[in-house]
This record gives sequence, structure tokens and C-alpha cells, in this order.
Amino acid sequence: MHGATLRHQQPAPLRAPSRKAAPRGASRMVAKEPLAARLPKPNFAFLKHLLWPTLLGALGFATYEGAQYLLPYADQPISRVSVSGELSYISQQAVQQRLAPFVGGARFLSVDLNGMRTELESMPWIARAEVRRVWPDQVSIRLEEQLPVARWGDEALLNNQGQAFTPRELANYENLPQLVGPQRAQEKVMQQYQMLSQMLRPLGFAITRLEMRDRGSWFLSANESSSGQSIELAIGRDHLVEKMRRFIAVYDKTLKEQIANIARIDLRYSNGLAVAWREPVAPTAAEAVAVQ
Repeated sequence: MHGATLRHQQPAPLRAPSRKAAPRGASRMVAKEPLAARLPKPNFAFLKHLLWPTLLGALGFATYEGAQYLLPYADQPISRVSVSGELSYISQQAVQQRLAPFVGGARFLSVDLNGMRTELESMPWIARAEVRRVWPDQVSIRLEEQLPVARWGDEALLNNQGQAFTPRELANYENLPQLVGPQRAQEKVMQQYQMLSQMLRPLGFAITRLEMRDRGSWFLSANESSSGQSIELAIGRDHLVEKMRRFIAVYDKTLKEQIANIARIDLRYSNGLAVAWREPVAPTAAEAVAVQ
């Protein structure tokens, strides 16, 4: 008998359990956002564009209504016109009379201030006028009068700015120096008068007449204060300051003692001057008898 051979079969090795591969294209689960977050947020910017015009319109309407309500209280009839300023040549009564047509029946907000100022400055003696309202029913006026410095020819006066004005009573100002010159030369003549007066004042002279002739030549008459003697100076057209300095130097050294005998001094020379002496006065018959 054949012997049977027993084979011992090795048990099959244990395999680790296989993992099932994740299917391709799979994604993670994401938590859903709340509905409120997913809805679009409301935009209120357009309300700002509507709010400001509405507020401005309401404010304007309120202002208008308030003004209409307060207007009768603010626009009172003019009850008083006050006039201030140092007045020497014009009276407050004359000013009030000129303003009467502007004030009669006028109210505070509608009174014609520009017209009042123009009317006042048209008066000969008023150089400048300031007119303003004073709450609640007054008008305040401040006046600056003309300052007459000299006569301009025979028809007008000049102020310190060389501006001509024509008051009615010119005969009252004969004591002022007389300035004469071409038309529209008032300012230039006034400037020369002020300069020459300043140079002659230390010598005791006061200018009584200054004339600028058509060709630009200057002639003046002056009185010496202590003696009352008058002299005439022919200055010429140019180098006025230089010529006046020459005259002052010669006068102090030589001519001062002879002022009573000097009638006229001609300064129209480049390096000197010429003196015209007064003619001796012939004695009267009574004086001749007394001398004998």
C-alpha cells in the first residue's frame, strides 16, 4: 500500500483590510450662510441727496416767512437825522433843509443814503459826507468841511488839496493869499505855494500872491511881517528851489537891511539876481516948507 503523503498547507497570510478609494471629484460639505447675509444690503445714499435740498428749502421758507413777519417792525419811519462834525462855515439847519426831501416819508430800510451823500457833497462847503443808518429809526451824518487855504483867481477858493470850490460869500476871504494859474493847474499851484511858503516863512515873509503864467514862469508877492514891506520875486520856470536858496542867502547877508527900499527882485539868472529899488518919494510942499 502506497503510503499517502500528507501535505501541510500553510494558511494564507492575512491582508490588511483595503480602504475604499474616495471617488474623484468629491468636495467638502460647507455650512450654509444665513439668509440675511446672502441678501443685498439696502443703499440709503440717495436719501442724503434728498435730505439737504429739503432742509435748505425749509430753512429758506422759514426765513422768508420770518422776514415778512418782522418787516413791519424793522422798517420804521425815519424819526431823527443827527449831524456831527466841526462846522464853521455851514449850519446844521442848512444841512437839515437840504435833506428834507430825502427824509420826509422815508423808512429805515428804504431811505436813499447814496442820494443824501451826493446831495450833501454838492454843497460848496462840504468836502466829504458819511451817511449811515442807526437802528431802529435814525440816520447819522458826519460832515467834513472844506478848509480854505487860498483864493483861486477872483472866482473860487482852494482847499489844502488844491481843489477849487465856490462859496457865495467870496468877499469875506480877501485876506487869503491869491493863487493864479491856467485852468486845471490848481493842484500844482497849491503845491508850489506850500513849498515856497515853507522856504520864506523863516525870513518873516508871507506870500500874498502867487502866479503861474501860461509859459510856466512863476511870480510871487510877499509881505515882511515885522515891517509890513512887500516885495515881488520873479522866479522863472525851472530850478525854483535852487533860486530860492540863493535869494535866502543873499537876503540874510545884504538885502535884509534894505528891505524898505526894495521893490522887486529878479531871480531868473543862472548865477545871481537883480534888485529893482523903490523910487524915492518926492516931498510934498508942506514937507519942503518944514525942511526949510
